[in-house]
Amino acid sequence: MKPSSGRSAAPAPLVIESSVVEGLPAEGALLLRMSGSLDADGVQAWSDELRDHLEQADRAGLRPVLDMAHVQLGGAAVLRTLSETTRTRTGRPDLIIVRARPGVREAVHLARLTGVRLYATLDEALHELARAASRVEELPAWRSQMADPLRPSYEDLAKEVRALRARVRTAPVIGMAQGALMVRYGLPDSGSAFRVLREVSQRFNVPLRVLVSAVVVARPPSGEVWFPGRRCLPVPQLRILARGGRDPRYRRQMIDAVLNEALAIGRAPAGYVQSVDPAVNALMLETHYGCADTFLDHLVRGRGDGTADAAARTRGRQVGVADVATDTLLSDDCRRVLLTTGTRAVHSVPVLSSSGCCTGVITVHWPDAGHLPTAAQTEAFALLASDTAAWLSWYHRSVLLDALEHLHRVLTRSAR
Repeated sequence: MKPSSGRSAAPAPLVIESSVVEGLPAEGALLLRMSGSLDADGVQAWSDELRDHLEQADRAGLRPVLDMAHVQLGGAAVLRTLSETTRTRTGRPDLIIVRARPGVREAVHLARLTGVRLYATLDEALHELARAASRVEELPAWRSQMADPLRPSYEDLAKEVRALRARVRTAPVIGMAQGALMVRYGLPDSGSAFRVLREVSQRFNVPLRVLVSAVVVARPPSGEVWFPGRRCLPVPQLRILARGGRDPRYRRQMIDAVLNEALAIGRAPAGYVQSVDPAVNALMLETHYGCADTFLDHLVRGRGDGTADAAARTRGRQVGVADVATDTLLSDDCRRVLLTTGTRAVHSVPVLSSSGCCTGVITVHWPDAGHLPTAAQTEAFALLASDTAAWLSWYHRSVLLDALEHLHRVLTRSAR
């Protein structure tokens, strides 16, 4: 063992990794992931490297997105570099920053940098970019996010808190997946495992939460092929979700389609879709529309008991609450949140696999008490749930297993 010098180890240098994110209607995004430590000494090197990446994005016609979740230190160093870099980008696409630590967010907000926009998560940033790209006309100035893109509203802060809570629930599963990969493939540290998981997640467009859960629950590989004898499966015949030319390989696109169809069937102003995470055996929020922040916070906290969602999952059939104020199915906590946010009727539809196992729940809300689906709507909800179950089964047995096979090949080669 080498004797200690008595000095603490130097912080890891800052590294920027780039990858292209597809799927926007009018443009792609160049995702720049930063990891390491940024201090005053490394500011110039980072500034030069960032400028090179931004020029690369401009040449390729891509929107630059800077992921700063894994940046240590920073503060004034980050602010100075961003100020110098964005000053030269007048007339070019704004620099999007996602998952920045609170100190960086506060510094950027107070400096009111032009050409920089902050978002809590990558999904939120891409969703906003996609919406902006397809927007026909600008919102009035008093409603437009572009009017003051750096001013953190209550809604922005609420979204950030929800994202943090969701990550807290996912973190243990990520840790278990990292540990499993370290043991199986002899990886030197958890960071190496996380980088491979992240790269595979992006390559196959599989959410990291879904990928790590599959790593944890899947039978460990026993040879060069993780799932020997597996054959390519055809996309199932979908009756509702096949509309609109949707690509079944893109999970977010399909999940959003499930919610849109549910809202249309129920003529409901609000709703959400949850999936069952097999690693923690709990419902996880996938997408939502029209739901108040207070209610979303209630969902993200994982308080599933005493809800129509939980009842639909447990009973394996559709559950309706015609009057939130009086129905004894709901817990007092759930009832209070629903009434506070203006919801008086709820309907939850379980998504059941071919074996009868619940893999998700679709829920819609109405503001009027006494609202129950008609027989035709109930039948349409059942058809939508059947489509969703068929697609999810295909996705898990094709796209997700493809991602796991690739992960196994990459790590097996690196372990040799």
